[in-house]
Amino acid sequence: MAGGRGRKAARKTHSMTQRKIIGEDTAYAMPPSSHRKELTEVGRGTPMGELMRRYWHPVATIKDATSIPKRIRMLGEDLVLFRDGQGRPGLVYARCAHRGTTLYYGKVEERGIRCCYHGWLFDVEGRCLEQPCEPELGIKHRNGVRQPWYPVREHYGLIFAYMGPPEKMPELPRFECLEQLSDGEFIDVDDRSIGTQGDVIMPCNWLQHFENVADPYHVPILHGSFTGSHFTNSTTQMPLDAEFAITTRGVEVRTRRPMEDGRILFRISEAVLPTVRAVANPFAPRLDEPVTALGWVMPIDDTHFRIYTAGRTREKGVLFPVPESVRRNFRNAPSWFDMTEEERRARPGDWEAQTGQGPITLHSEEHLATSDVGLVMVRRLFDEQLRAIASGEDPINVSFDPGTAPTKLSSGNWTTYPPSTGAAE
Repeated sequence: MAGGRGRKAARKTHSMTQRKIIGEDTAYAMPPSSHRKELTEVGRGTPMGELMRRYWHPVATIKDATSIPKRIRMLGEDLVLFRDGQGRPGLVYARCAHRGTTLYYGKVEERGIRCCYHGWLFDVEGRCLEQPCEPELGIKHRNGVRQPWYPVREHYGLIFAYMGPPEKMPELPRFECLEQLSDGEFIDVDDRSIGTQGDVIMPCNWLQHFENVADPYHVPILHGSFTGSHFTNSTTQMPLDAEFAITTRGVEVRTRRPMEDGRILFRISEAVLPTVRAVANPFAPRLDEPVTALGWVMPIDDTHFRIYTAGRTREKGVLFPVPESVRRNFRNAPSWFDMTEEERRARPGDWEAQTGQGPITLHSEEHLATSDVGLVMVRRLFDEQLRAIASGEDPINVSFDPGTAPTKLSSGNWTTYPPSTGAAE
């Protein structure tokens, strides 16, 4: 009897221990999940939304502004882009100031855009020029109506908009790598998103991609293994080392990777606040040159973004030339749009990895490690800018001086020989 009681007691103790261990280790014990709202949410009045509204942002390509109204959604706001008969681009709030129907169904005329409902005509700065259903003596009423609008500028083949407080509007930024063209070069634009073709919107938060710029360690795993040699062999090698630094522009990442011929690929990438990704061509057909194209990671709203890219090129539609060695890896592979869900699961890329984090990643569930230094720097730098504007200061990368020189970036691909080889660099 005593032995039986002992065995029962032992089994009970073992069962309790197992329940305790399992209870501590299963997902049931997880605390409520959350994301960092101050860094991810971009609507008007939110901390990041107000920071974003202190900068100029590309909202479309120049060719998008035509006599046919185009829907634009940016920073959580619904807008309409058009170009009037005088060639002036306009960006106005979508809801007509009269009765609220969308100006997307309006008609673009010589002086502006006319609402389809009652014919009110607004110019590119929202002034009400005509109210056909009102008596001519109603001029005073007409002058008292202003359709909400935003200033726009055309540069680098893109249309930039400033959506912040007018008294804080900075100069439109310029970049040296896009200003100094060699013979035969011109600026071309691409509004495609990562790894895809066409007018594509990414269904996840913008920060999930932007902070990825400062993460060199995902490249050999995702692009060098899972995707299947997405870039050149040297680009997808595990870095020999990586250095991260906060600069006056953003976060800079310097890596060294071994090349097949014994040289070292020295690569610099920059996450330039608030949204510019300065990443040299990862296909690297031409080495020993600075970055030639820039991408703007543009928040459409809290759970969608897109990328606008402008760069120097000699061939229309080719901003990132791909060498034959890389083309061979994908010659028989279907385009992303033609891939089945199983094919995407078998060969995931940036799209799958970043949308796979969810519409807005749950920061409370992260377990950051030493390879995430760059990501942490990006977040901390944003935290600093949020504190700056909250205290009445201006954030980094804004200038109010029309004479400000174009920004010079460090990004690019270069090669060197290891010191031990004795070869000349």
